[in-house]
Amino acid sequence: MNEPPRVERRPPPEPVPPRVEVVRVEASEQAPRLLAFGRVEAEQQANIASRVAGQLERFGDNVVPGSVVEAGAALAHIDQADLQLALQDAEAQLANAQAQLALEQAEQQRARSEYESFGRQLSPERRALVLREPQLRQVQAQLTQARVARDQAALNLERATLRAPFRAMVQERLVGAGSLLNQGTEVVSLISVEQFWVRASLPGEHASWLAPGDSVTLTSRGWPDDSQRPGQLLAVLPSLEENGLQVQLLIGVDDPLALESPGPALRLGDVLRAEIDPANTQTLIALPAAALRPGNLVWWLDDQNQLQQSQVTLAHRGEREVLVSSGLETGQRVVVAGLVNPREGQRVRTGQEETP
Repeated sequence: MNEPPRVERRPPPEPVPPRVEVVRVEASEQAPRLLAFGRVEAEQQANIASRVAGQLERFGDNVVPGSVVEAGAALAHIDQADLQLALQDAEAQLANAQAQLALEQAEQQRARSEYESFGRQLSPERRALVLREPQLRQVQAQLTQARVARDQAALNLERATLRAPFRAMVQERLVGAGSLLNQGTEVVSLISVEQFWVRASLPGEHASWLAPGDSVTLTSRGWPDDSQRPGQLLAVLPSLEENGLQVQLLIGVDDPLALESPGPALRLGDVLRAEIDPANTQTLIALPAAALRPGNLVWWLDDQNQLQQSQVTLAHRGEREVLVSSGLETGQRVVVAGLVNPREGQRVRTGQEETP
């Protein structure tokens, strides 16, 4: 009663170190996986025009929009009646010129015999006149003109059949059968099926990673799940995109309509997502983007599980991953989650540690 109970004072328990998530980093040769978006366009597109005048008689077999024609296939046939008559006339003119040459050669031979029997030497100019050399050259020139006219008539007859310059898909018939064509009238619109281009764009700071030949993986929202097409970076274009001032890329896709290979077909004007794997690599450390703090700072753990801070230099900053070129070393444990108001030297525990 006279002595109250005594409360023994004890030091407060040490606070429990917060739990954090870490990754052990390692430097390796790598490059960022770059993302771009682009629109599909034709690599070759041609409007086939008539090179001779005449009436369009008929189109070739299977020359309808959406069909594929091989290189050299007949696209359209122009009425050949007038062209055949022109060829016959040119052949007759050629035969006449050949006959005129034969007659002139006979005349020249007679003139040479008379000159030799005359027994006098003339000046070169008068001798050429006596031997009918100007007349011979004139007849030879007429013969050459006749041959050219014959060849031109034969060529026009051959051009009466319009042919595909490359393997292509028919996009549109521009005139109908029976139309009267002039020289230069466009008849059929074609698009090459050997390759399509994707004109894509991405921020300019990524251009240093790119080089022609880099592999590209293309996807589209309109394709079935997990569908993709391979492509290849053809060029980094010299002009910037007008709106966003981004670098423009040209990506080539072989067999775009999937005529000889499996996969979805590309359509002109479609918007595709392009993931580029640059061949240009550097020795870098990959980190989750969550590990990076403002000012390019990262927290890492020393051997006593105490927080340390370092400023890093970035070679690439992505949405989910960053690539560090300096500021970290292989084997360091970098904190990626669990920090609240961290301070240098603070002790923490990882997911494998027991609560003290």
